[in-house]
Amino acid sequence: MKPRAITIDEEDRLYIVDKTARVQVFDRDGNFLRGWRMPELIQGKPCGLSISQDGHLMVCDTHYFRLLFYTFEGELIEERTIGGVNGRGPGEFGFLTDAVQDSKGNIYISEYGDYDRIQKFTPTGEYVYEWGEHGEQPGQFQRPQGLAMDENDHLWVADASNGRIQIFDVSGNEPKFIRTWGKMGTKQGELSYPYEIILDGEGHIFVCEFGNHRIQKFDLNGNSLGVWGSAGKEPGQLHQPWAMCWDSERELHVVDSYNNRIQRFPSSQLNNSNPSVADKK
Repeated sequence: MKPRAITIDEEDRLYIVDKTARVQVFDRDGNFLRGWRMPELIQGKPCGLSISQDGHLMVCDTHYFRLLFYTFEGELIEERTIGGVNGRGPGEFGFLTDAVQDSKGNIYISEYGDYDRIQKFTPTGEYVYEWGEHGEQPGQFQRPQGLAMDENDHLWVADASNGRIQIFDVSGNEPKFIRTWGKMGTKQGELSYPYEIILDGEGHIFVCEFGNHRIQKFDLNGNSLGVWGSAGKEPGQLHQPWAMCWDSERELHVVDSYNNRIQRFPSSQLNNSNPSVADKK
């Protein structure tokens, strides 16, 4: 029911959360393995999944203002919870969107609403610092929806409602703005509500565009290398895609949210501007 986030473990098991606050686990071919519900679901709408360096599932419980930790079997690790209070103070949150870790295990959590900021926490959940506010200037955000960390501890932010990507160096004692690129639009090289950003470690960036119903490939300087996808329900078409992840075969799993499905694209096609779909589950 409108899946919103996806991540994958070392055994190619896919974890997918949907609008009903349900986490489901599948193998890479889409066979259901298990699932569980979040602790509270009346407000629903969780988004943002990642796997921690110590082997737990991190879930952005968006509308309950907290980051939850689970075992891969679905057991909630309550003592690891970060947040839970709606507010502007340190460790309080608006609507959480994503969470990633740097090379030292520090956790970065993005949020939108009245706050539009990113907060940094130690690996054990203690608040360190924050930056960002609502706006269009460098270092400001309008719904920072997706996060990715590279090998240099540079944090890449999909600044969704600004239609751009921002990059920050978080390797030191405070974040340093590096650059931003992209603008709102429908042409190749432009972006419409980029909700997810992932790096392939080979000098390429893939951006999932919720507004343009497509995936776009860039180099590290923001030059577009290809676009695929269009609005629709056929294989290879998308309807407001929300997220994506790589598997061990370097195939791309895309959360085709408003089609209520996952599509998988083969690695052999990702260098083309219009790759054909490999699998639809």
